[in-house]
Amino acid sequence: MMKPSSKLVKLVIISLLSTLSMILMLLDFPLPFLPNYLKVDFSDIPAIIAAFVFSPIAGVLVEGLKNALYFLYSGSGDPIGVLANFIAGSMFVMPVALLYHKFKTVKSVMSGLITSTIVMAFGMSVLNYFVILPAYSWFMGWETMSPTVKLTTVMAGILPFNMIKGVLITILFIPLFMNLKPWIEQKRFSFSK
Repeated sequence: MMKPSSKLVKLVIISLLSTLSMILMLLDFPLPFLPNYLKVDFSDIPAIIAAFVFSPIAGVLVEGLKNALYFLYSGSGDPIGVLANFIAGSMFVMPVALLYHKFKTVKSVMSGLITSTIVMAFGMSVLNYFVILPAYSWFMGWETMSPTVKLTTVMAGILPFNMIKGVLITILFIPLFMNLKPWIEQKRFSFSK
């Protein structure tokens, strides 16, 4: 059973990582040759760290808090985009966290990041085709998208965007993980008592 003080420390770390994640979400940028509404940010990195230190569920919690904070801060009238970001982030965090917790090696982190990229890219493509794009059409009061328009949007925009985003996060996270690995292991050990 966890001591109350370590529960408080865990809550503080998750809160800090969620806030950092929300700030990173604000520092987004579009990719050339892709639609401007698809923007890369690195806000999934603090969620991966939380998932490594605590559990995959902690990473999903950071994703949820990040999106709730972003929704409140931005006053965004677009709950569908925020929900889509939460789903995409969770799809990215879960595979890498599960592999890390099972094997706890650098190789498992690299395999997990590649798996996460594939899961997020194809998972979000399917969800966009069947759920998210139709929900946007309904929410914005647009005419229903034809299957051809949805497929083109997914194949020419969403799929390559999520693949590129996953690769960029992987390139950035690997050296960060190498530097943070002793801290992550020390925190994991102290919270597992």
